Amino acid sequence: MRLTTKGRFAVTAMIDLALRQNSGPVTLAAISKRQNISLSYLEQLFGKLRRHELVESVRGPGGGYSLAKLARNVTVADIIFAVDEPLDATSCGGKRDCTSGNDGKPGKCMTHELWATLNRKMVDYLDSVSLQDLVDQHRMRQLQEANQEQKSACTTVRVNRGVGGAAHAPQPGSGTRAAA
Repeated sequence: MRLTTKGRFAVTAMIDLALRQNSGPVTLAAISKRQNISLSYLEQLFGKLRRHELVESVRGPGGGYSLAKLARNVTVADIIFAVDEPLDATSCGGKRDCTSGNDGKPGKCMTHELWATLNRKMVDYLDSVSLQDLVDQHRMRQLQEANQEQKSACTTVRVNRGVGGAAHAPQPGSGTRAAA
């Protein structure tokens, strides 16, 4: 069981769209460039997302795509299922014909219920995460990175060169700068 690039790319593109939707429709070319996803692949994905009423298209100059629903009302499961991403850990695809015994009769394999339960838990989890949750996580990560960069820039000690090339640094708490 694995999530293919189709599902990952669809979720990534929807996050990108949600991050920028307040500025008007977003072009697939812009998403393609920012996320390094093939434009033709995005066109296929957004066709499916549009048919499932997760996005709306705007034609003409200044056109592009926007969310058809509020980001908090779109779940990751909605996105994954819209692009036909299979989420099935069973070997039978949920048909309960996992194995054939010596008698040739189809039946469930011994681990069928384990994988079927995993399927239900995956869907439940993906259905509990909204697009807005992912947008908020991304913005929080960006804020933390910006704060870390600012903190690093503030802790750099500037060294003033004095007579004869000797370096003098301000003393902590002195409030004065070293003489040049």
